[in-house]
Amino acid sequence: MKTIIFPGSFDPFSLGHADIARRAAKLCDRLLVAVMLNRGKHPLFSIEERVDMVRQCLKDVPNIEVIAYNRLLVDLFLESGAVAVVRGLRSESDFRNEAEMSAANRLLLPAFDSILLPCRIDLVYTSSSIIKEVASYGGDISAMVSPEIVDFVKTRILERTKRD
Repeated sequence: MKTIIFPGSFDPFSLGHADIARRAAKLCDRLLVAVMLNRGKHPLFSIEERVDMVRQCLKDVPNIEVIAYNRLLVDLFLESGAVAVVRGLRSESDFRNEAEMSAANRLLLPAFDSILLPCRIDLVYTSSSIIKEVASYGGDISAMVSPEIVDFVKTRILERTKRD
């Protein structure tokens, strides 16, 4: 059984993330979506909320499994028996960053391999940061996140904006 990992912080899970996950799921027997704890970021949503959002958005794809993970990606790669990690690319800067991350992971684990999928052109400008910015001003994020989570994401971001 071929496993591919799709790691990310997914804060929140965007339509771009969902598109990459759905396309990657067609390339393997099992796609392991790993909601990662990134110590360099300060997420708006808890890791449990992010896992729940991803599960809601991808519940119709039978070969996708969603987990929370808080160690090195190479550890998950080994534990899961993965053949590759998939990452989405929106821009040339994403390519540079992902190429560097892949090279660093290969230093830690020579068997590590990456698949880089370009985003759909209509989603190339969607990012978690833009979603948060638009929602913080009460804007419509329905073209950026799945319908299953629009209200949850918008409410949480507005609550945080009012507190800050």
